[in-house]
Order: sequence, then C-alpha cells, then structure tokens
Amino acid sequence: MKRTHRLVITYGLLTVIGIVMVYPLLWMISASFKTNREIFSSLSLMPTEILWDGYSKGWQSSGQYTFATYFANTFVMVIPTVLLTVASSLPVAYGFARFRFKGKGLLFTLVIASLMLPTEVIIIPRYMLFNKLGWLNTYLPFIVPAAFATYSFFIFMLVQFIRGIPRELDEAARIDGCGPWGTLVNIILPLCKPALVSCVIFQFVWRWNDFLNPLIYISSVKKYPLSLALRMALDVTDTVSWNQTMAMSVLAMVPPVALFFLCQKYFVEGVASTGLKG
Repeated sequence: MKRTHRLVITYGLLTVIGIVMVYPLLWMISASFKTNREIFSSLSLMPTEILWDGYSKGWQSSGQYTFATYFANTFVMVIPTVLLTVASSLPVAYGFARFRFKGKGLLFTLVIASLMLPTEVIIIPRYMLFNKLGWLNTYLPFIVPAAFATYSFFIFMLVQFIRGIPRELDEAARIDGCGPWGTLVNIILPLCKPALVSCVIFQFVWRWNDFLNPLIYISSVKKYPLSLALRMALDVTDTVSWNQTMAMSVLAMVPPVALFFLCQKYFVEGVASTGLKG
C-alpha cells in the first residue's frame, strides 16, 4: 500500500508539473485562433470566437515578403552552420581525446576558457572583423566560423564521448592498416553517432532561435531569418494582429520540435554518454 501511495503521489506531481510546463505552448496554439481582445482577457484554451485566418494572413505577412522567404533564409543560414560545426568539431575533439602532443593541455584549457567567455565581450571585435572582410548583411558570419571549430561546447562534448570509446578499437584498426584518419572515419565516426546527433540538435535549436547575432549582422529585410521576421511583425504602426503572430510562432517551432522527436533516442543516449546535465 505504501508503495502504491508513493507511486500515485509521484505520478500525480509529475502530471501537474507536465501540465504547467506544456500549458504556455497549448495557450499559444489556442491564441492563434483567438481575437486580440480574448487573447488579453482570457487564459482559457478554448476560444469563444474562432478565427481561421490567422495562419493564412500571418503567412502573407504585412510587409513585402512572405514567411516563405523567412523560412528559406533561416534554413540557408542554419543548415550549413550545423553541418560545418559537426564536421569541424569532430576531428578537433578526436585529436584532443586520442593524441599526445606538445601544448595539448594549454590548448584544451584555451578551448574551455573560450566556452566560459560571454558572447557580449566579443560582439564588437567580431563585428569589426566581419566588416573588414565585407561579410555584413550575409550569412558568412554564421557559416564560416562554424567550419573552423569555433564552438568549444561541441568540442568538449565530443571529447567526453570519444574518451569513453575503448582504445583497443583504435589499436585493432591500426593493426588492420588504418591510419589516424582511417580510424576516425571507420571506427570513431560510427560510434559517435549519438553525440553527433546531440550536437546537431543543440546547434540547430540555438541557431534557429538566435536573435541577437542576426540583428547585428543582417540589415536587409529580404535576408531576415524567422526570429527577426517575428519581431518585425510587432513593429507595424497599426494594431498588431496577435493571432497571426502566434500562428507564425507555432509554425516556427515545428522544425526544431520535429527534429528533436525524430532524433530523441540518439539525443538522450548522447547526452547520457557525455555526462552533460541540464
């Protein structure tokens, strides 16, 4: 009986916490069908007057470009950044995890130190550098740094995972004639699939939701990603149609949420294997 009561209390608390956490998402979906007056006067999830045009009108936007342009811009910015981040971080992590070389400790310390450096500290130097290179109002400030393993969080994450792979596999590959790159491609890469999927999800969500960096580097409305387009919808002089804004916010959430659920198995395994929490 005590065990049954304990389970009932546990599942009851988890259910309440789950409802509290998912309620804002459900309310946003509900608000995409409400009038402005009802959005600001009611917390109910059921609209008293359903507006069906929130998604169609919201997609058309109030400016020169539709949200199809903003979605395309976001994919063009995010997908190369994610792929290059994974492709560049894995060899660097492999080097730190498997090889001994002079200055390894110092270099790894610098990598971890850059992880703890606030982004606000390097905004001005990066802006001046990208301005000198003529990269402003392009997606190059997002894509090119990703090709050079500048995201130290993913290097640290992959190092932790690779250290958990038995070195005997490397030795077996070496006996079979594999060099360092052959070992990386044929042994380490397949075994790192959970960690790589975790890196993809983290980077995709972070870059998809990024607002500050596009605001600094992108000045043309034609090249705006979704984060800036949603904010621009609130800058109109007329009354804001909040149901349209909520509708586009719901659509903006679909790709990262879908990616997470499709890769949930590998994501959980990768996070658990690398010892990351929170």
